[in-house]
Amino acid sequence: MFVILWHFEVKPGNLACFEKVYGPGGDWAQLFRRHPGFRGTQLLHDPSRDSCYFTLDFWDSETARRDFLNAHQHDYDELDASLQGLTLNERHILSFELDPGVFSSRSPSATSY
Repeated sequence: MFVILWHFEVKPGNLACFEKVYGPGGDWAQLFRRHPGFRGTQLLHDPSRDSCYFTLDFWDSETARRDFLNAHQHDYDELDASLQGLTLNERHILSFELDPGVFSSRSPSATSY
């Protein structure tokens, strides 16, 4: 699985709209769903900083994401431009391959200390 992590600093007064647009059922996820290799989006909020959010976008592979962009770059750019007013800053943090075995039932359970 290929994962992309983004960080956003949301403008005051735009938190609810941001959460709606960038959440799992939002505009970005709807656009990404046009490709069968898209697996979902998670929206994370830092409770210690009201304006700080992260998104994780899950794809079958880096190739699937690249294929999506090749097919939908215009729509991607249009949506991105239309939402510029919601944030003060957005930054791609990291993209990585996630071993699907990490979440299998054979993986050791997390231990609390």
